[in-house]
Amino acid sequence: MQTLFGDKNIERDDLYGEYIIDRSEFPGKQADWQYNHFRFRITRENKLYFYLLEDGKIVKVYTGTVSFLENYVRPRLVLQVIEPTHHIIEDNPTLYYTGSSFYYVFNSPKFGNVFFVKGEWEPIDK
Repeated sequence: MQTLFGDKNIERDDLYGEYIIDRSEFPGKQADWQYNHFRFRITRENKLYFYLLEDGKIVKVYTGTVSFLENYVRPRLVLQVIEPTHHIIEDNPTLYYTGSSFYYVFNSPKFGNVFFVKGEWEPIDK
């Protein structure tokens, strides 16, 4: 059944990688703008790199470390970001699992919920 329906456990190794704004959650101008301005990466060395972009180029990087709380069904991400920080990464994100994929939601005081999925950033076709 798990093979057919993709229901698997998320392991810590699944969480490492590049994350981009999920433009499918709330498509439109705001999601496109966020996609063009924010992305982040979690490395196997438990480093966090949160990128601010302008015209497809990285203009600022916020760095920190991550740790995982393992006493949950799925590992919870805990951020320790070097000050100053960006409003999107002020708090720890929530991991949501759909049964076949997962995404992170950060609660930004300026934007509300900001959705990130694993993926490689590419320019949006206009």
